[in-house]
Amino acid sequence: MAHIIHVRRVYDPPEPDDGSRVLVDRLWPRGVSRQRANLTIWLKDIAPSTALRQWFGHDPARWDGFRERYIAELQANPQPVRQLLDMARAGPVTLLYGARDTQHNEAVVLAACLHRLLDHAA
Repeated sequence: MAHIIHVRRVYDPPEPDDGSRVLVDRLWPRGVSRQRANLTIWLKDIAPSTALRQWFGHDPARWDGFRERYIAELQANPQPVRQLLDMARAGPVTLLYGARDTQHNEAVVLAACLHRLLDHAA
């Protein structure tokens, strides 16, 4: 069974195929009301640590290091990862993030990790 995991900016309008909408940022995105975000859950605990987020600073030159360090943080914090895996097994999940960069953000890393774990378990 294919598990559907979308990655979208929280500033984009909800889509009909979103399924569970999960904000994966540690900080609430500027200028977005809770109503407009239309979240299923805000999973702050799955976001990169403050130290890692500040080190990365959305600098694409630090992307590989960020990805490695964030994966290590996820492995050290399995509970929210399990929660997302359970949600993905139940239906579509949309990981929401606030960063402007659509290629270099924690939701991209997280989606790849979830896909790997789901494919490995199948």
